[in-house]
Amino acid sequence: MHYLKIVGGKKLEGNIEISGAKNAALPLLASTLLSKNSVTLQNMPNVEDIKTFIQLLKNLGAVCEFENNVAKIDTNSINSTCANYDIVRKMRASILTLGPILTRFGHCEVSLPGGCAIGQRPIDLHLKALELMGANIKIKEGYVLATAEDGLKGANIVFDKITVTGSENIIMAAVLAHGTTVLSNVAKEPEVVQLCEVLVSGGAKINGIGTDELIIEGSRGKLLNFSNAYVIPDRIEAGTYLCAGAITNSEITLKNVEVDHLKAIIAKLTSMGFSFEKNSKCLTIKPSQKILPADIETVEYPGFPTDMQAQFMALTTQANGVSVIDEKLFENRFMHVSELSRMGADIKLTSHTATVFGPTKLTGADVMATDLRASSALVLAALVAKGTTKIHRIYHLDRGYENLEGKLKALGVDIERLNE
Repeated sequence: MHYLKIVGGKKLEGNIEISGAKNAALPLLASTLLSKNSVTLQNMPNVEDIKTFIQLLKNLGAVCEFENNVAKIDTNSINSTCANYDIVRKMRASILTLGPILTRFGHCEVSLPGGCAIGQRPIDLHLKALELMGANIKIKEGYVLATAEDGLKGANIVFDKITVTGSENIIMAAVLAHGTTVLSNVAKEPEVVQLCEVLVSGGAKINGIGTDELIIEGSRGKLLNFSNAYVIPDRIEAGTYLCAGAITNSEITLKNVEVDHLKAIIAKLTSMGFSFEKNSKCLTIKPSQKILPADIETVEYPGFPTDMQAQFMALTTQANGVSVIDEKLFENRFMHVSELSRMGADIKLTSHTATVFGPTKLTGADVMATDLRASSALVLAALVAKGTTKIHRIYHLDRGYENLEGKLKALGVDIERLNE
């Protein structure tokens, strides 16, 4: 097992390239289950979650290649409809195989998912929607057993709450269904939009892309003819490195970014005193004369993303004043607070609200990562901590950040990956 050793206190400078979005690549991999032809996906991030999902497709019988950030997937050789526990337990996104397998084959067995322990993320919304489309669903021995012998049927579905993976799952199920499906209260994240656009390029009929209501005319079981796709840049990775520039009050430049996807993050950093230069696919953050505190409330896109809450908490420890962070989406997403406190952060928790008193002088310590984004918050804190920080259980980081230490080294960070 590896850990990261970071010596803090260095100013950053330089530029790095942002990788493809993990949260866009995963549903695109799942969507290849709907294709009658081999599919090439470019700009795939080389992270553990992608490797795990590709292994899941291989377990189902697909022929897969993944090299130099390019994945080639052919699902014509699928010979199993069971996504088993051994692989699904590693990653919640495995549940994205449920809709495509069921709509294509009329039956599937998918283990209940695992992943980051950031709170309850039930799949009830997925299952309820599939039942409205005519699926028969049972939960047995930790597996979702679903059948639709005559194919899924179009239906009017209103999600009780906005769900990204739920939206993606049911969108994929609907494109091969019999009849028209109307989905309301759909997630509008860029990753959901890209999935829809790729499906449309393959022949799917989807109206309302980018809005909270989609009208999908099913193909009545006819597989799609996919075009090759290029995964959009990772807005959460970009936001994390913007916070690296901000917490060290340094000027750094990010390449291969989609600035429109970062509006909420840029707006919050601007309110904290930072400024930006935007040029095509490049974004430069400029230092602040005085880092100001922030009030943050996590909401669905296009609002402030929950996946950036932990990183901004680390940043607000260096702000001049009191910041309040309200986590609206996941009840267990403050597990990084105790680790930041070990480094000297002054944070008070009340239910789903964290009050951060800054600025505080952080000091290096041995800390433990609890989930993917909490891990990145500890890295950010280590950048400004006095002395050496050792971050353990970094397999969480490897799930979602490609070449983290390489990119940070390019910016001037004193960082090493070592064996425990």
